[in-house]
Amino acid sequence: MTISIWRYSHLTLALISSLFLVVASITGVILAIEPISHQTKGYAVANLEEVPLATTIDALKNTYDEVLGLEVESSGFVKASVLTMEMETLDVYIDPVTAEQLGEVEERPYIYTFATNVHRSLFLKSIGRFFVGLISLLLLIIVVTGLVLLAKRQGGFLKLFTKVQKDYFELKYHVVLSRWFFIPIVILAFTGVYLSAEKFNLLPETTVDQVEVPVSISAQKYENITDIPFFKETTLADIRQVEFPFSDDPEEYYLMALQDREVEVNQQTGEIVSRGDYPFVTLASRLSLVLHTGEGNVIWSIILLLASASILFFMYSGFVMTVKRRKKAKGIAQMPNKDECEYIILVGSESGTAFDFAQRFYNGLTQVGKKVYLTELNKYTTYLKAKNIIVFTSTYGEGEPPTNARKFPTKFLTVEQPNTIDFSVVGFGSLDYPDYCKYAIEVDRQINASKSFKRQLPLFKINQANFESFELWMTQFSNKVGFTIPVERPLVKKKKYKKVEFEVVERTELNVDDTFLLRLRPQSSIEFVSGDLLAVFPNNDDLVRQYSIARIGGDILLSIKKHELGRGSNFLFGLKVGQSIHAAIDRNEEFHFPKKANNAVFISNGTGIAPFLGMISENTSQNISLFWGGRTAASQVIYNDILENKVARTGELKLFTTYSREGEGQYIQDAVADEKELILKTIAQGGTIMLCGSLAMQHDVLDVIEKLLEDNDAISFEAFEQGEQLKTDCY
Repeated sequence: MTISIWRYSHLTLALISSLFLVVASITGVILAIEPISHQTKGYAVANLEEVPLATTIDALKNTYDEVLGLEVESSGFVKASVLTMEMETLDVYIDPVTAEQLGEVEERPYIYTFATNVHRSLFLKSIGRFFVGLISLLLLIIVVTGLVLLAKRQGGFLKLFTKVQKDYFELKYHVVLSRWFFIPIVILAFTGVYLSAEKFNLLPETTVDQVEVPVSISAQKYENITDIPFFKETTLADIRQVEFPFSDDPEEYYLMALQDREVEVNQQTGEIVSRGDYPFVTLASRLSLVLHTGEGNVIWSIILLLASASILFFMYSGFVMTVKRRKKAKGIAQMPNKDECEYIILVGSESGTAFDFAQRFYNGLTQVGKKVYLTELNKYTTYLKAKNIIVFTSTYGEGEPPTNARKFPTKFLTVEQPNTIDFSVVGFGSLDYPDYCKYAIEVDRQINASKSFKRQLPLFKINQANFESFELWMTQFSNKVGFTIPVERPLVKKKKYKKVEFEVVERTELNVDDTFLLRLRPQSSIEFVSGDLLAVFPNNDDLVRQYSIARIGGDILLSIKKHELGRGSNFLFGLKVGQSIHAAIDRNEEFHFPKKANNAVFISNGTGIAPFLGMISENTSQNISLFWGGRTAASQVIYNDILENKVARTGELKLFTTYSREGEGQYIQDAVADEKELILKTIAQGGTIMLCGSLAMQHDVLDVIEKLLEDNDAISFEAFEQGEQLKTDCY
């Protein structure tokens, strides 16, 4: 069954039941508060299984003139119905050992009564109960279809709890919360259906058939109930309700509702005179009620409260996701004539991420006067004047195409273009998933195999919708077509930072590359490690600049390139020793040096060396190889105090440097290629390879490593790229 059927079923059912689900969820939240509020009264008895029924009955009889009944609530409260001297029946909570009154049973607050009536029947009596039961059934189906969609998105049921791909807020937390609350919502829906079926007598008969038990004529009679074996051996944990006899007449019995049966017990001998076991349906109904209401369990009540609230969020986030998809479809419908356009953009997008990038690219091409046509991969056809086809596609689940791209492989085989067309493919995905950009790889391979197409740029992969990576591809594309394409950057929500005071303890002068080192000392106790980021606010405004941190002792060392118009770099270069600034630590845990790695390879260019300086400085046991690329040997001088000292003192560091404007004019990827054995050995031994610097450097280095692993049987490049051995922090 295709992904679209599951999605349309999920959406249609949600729309049909939306109003009822809103009402049920809101009242469900209110009703989930009731058992929590009830439990806070503090009357619960913690050791019911240690209190004999005889003790409680004896204490009640000694305390009150007449006792009518006893009830042990699922909350653990022990409630007694007693007759006062004024001949009024009073329900009180008691201490089961002393019969001391803990509090009176209060009338149920109106808000809970009102919410219950709305939740059960919408004030429509039988018709309302029918609709509530139907909505519970629809909710159950919605949850099941949602689970299927979640499994497809994550790459299978076994990967449901793998890391969630970054995306816009509503989509991300629609996925996250669905994993957390899937089971509670299933329980709520299923028990709602069950309880509704019970109300309409759709379940088997639940009458308890009492069977008389033969009574021994010679049974011993006891003067005191505390001596009767049955009452001594039965604890309050076994009891639900006890109805007391009206008099001391032996023919008057205790009527007891135990957990699994009802019995009548002789008050003098303790013999069971009749009994009736509860049918399975009765036990199931009782369990369903407890699970549906959370009665008696604060933790489960809180879970139900959050689950009910999450249903409201799912409806909101689902609405937002649907609106976003409809907006995209509307935008596509307003495209110009496809046969008049020279640039064709084909999109495969499940969550909307790839479409957003494609739309920005479309807007940029349109601004420079190009005729552009944007459509889904499913709608691929002939394009009479097309010169360029650019594919933007994500991957869904286990390498599957997005819904709007699933027909493309078949259509591509049947459509013959009238002209030879240049093509480029951009894949969107997440390295957190094993099938990273798999569908984009397949599309690229299929198009490249056709004689009607000519590759314009190699397949380009973008991890976690990184816009800087997209800008790098845009630069490459612009160089190919010979003109610059303006692209609007997405708005980024401002992050709240906790600023800390730092004192400037050292600042070097500019080297030949206009690079300098800045050493800062925190003025309060804070946690940070090499690889974290320092968020700097130039001139104390809201503009944030982030710099990779090297931890040297307890100080922060930054390597900064001063740009002529750079607000952040000029602000930092203008600082003097002794001055203070306020900045914030931004944790970057995915780029921390793994403590368990036996060996590591650090690869960087320019100021990207910064976090590695700290990792090298603090290293005590691991073997590290550092590849660094700069313009000239003079570019490296400001780092030599740390690097040469480590090499000479411990021998744990191997240093490989390249200079692009001296000697043979090599780049860092050239040095990586030359040290093939070192790279392969590090990967084979489970070592870590870390990259920090420019995105262009990252792509070039990964291309080299991919070639090195082509004939490697132990590990494929895809497995290495998606595993924890590779860590990148490039910009």
